[in-house]
Amino acid sequence: MTDLKGDLLSRILSSEEQEQFFIFLERGNWLIFQDIYPQLLLYEESVKRNTNLFHLLPLFHVSFFMGATWNYFFRSRDEYLLTIALIVNEQSYLEKRVIQNPYYQSTVLEKLEFKLQELLDLNQIIFPFFVRKEIQLIGQTIHQFASLHDRILLGKRLYELLFDPENYFSIYKWAIQQPHTGSRKDFWPHLFNDINESVPGHFYQRRIKSCRIKPNAPKIYSPILKFAWNHVDQKEVEKGDWYADWKVIHYLKKDMFKGNGAIDHEYCKTLEKIEFAILAKETLLPKKSKY
Repeated sequence: MTDLKGDLLSRILSSEEQEQFFIFLERGNWLIFQDIYPQLLLYEESVKRNTNLFHLLPLFHVSFFMGATWNYFFRSRDEYLLTIALIVNEQSYLEKRVIQNPYYQSTVLEKLEFKLQELLDLNQIIFPFFVRKEIQLIGQTIHQFASLHDRILLGKRLYELLFDPENYFSIYKWAIQQPHTGSRKDFWPHLFNDINESVPGHFYQRRIKSCRIKPNAPKIYSPILKFAWNHVDQKEVEKGDWYADWKVIHYLKKDMFKGNGAIDHEYCKTLEKIEFAILAKETLLPKKSKY
């Protein structure tokens, strides 16, 4: 979300397009939170009382799928199955409410800018972690964001990366030591700053080379979330249970994910691609203005 107001995407997207992207992302975040929060509260209370309280889930309009999963988990304590079920539920819950919503289809998903995002590999989810005192990244890129199937598989791969014993404690250590501001300065201060060092009104000049800022060039502006966007009030959630096909249980099978999640180089290449896109846009704009 802060990228939309940062040094790079704000030069590609208009103010209106930035706002539309933000509304799209914020609606998804809000929907996920209001769905999962009562589930976790009921689990907490069930543990305290040593009593299964998941019969109350329908009162919070939680899917039948998750009701069955929580009941099974309370007996089996199968953490993997529960986590993957939550991934399936989260993405399925968003599918009709956001991804297939006609408003978001027309304002975001079908627009050239969103397709440009996929072309430039901007849909990357990353986990910072410590290697000794140096911060490195692991993560995954999703190339078909509008595909429910691809988003679920992405979630499963991210789960495997995060809870791999070789990764988890290093990621956890970074997470508890680093205040989370929403600025990319949190994990890569050698590239990003939450203070805008650029000169206003000037054409963009390339700054990134080999994952470093060129000598004497300003760092990339990446604002703090609370300064980038104001509070948003959300309308009531659309009712309805997404669960209609039992075949979704196939996602619960454990996959053999082989990747190591190395994404530092790919992420840097993405930044360089965005820089080229900015230069191309700024080169074309003066020519268009003559007509």
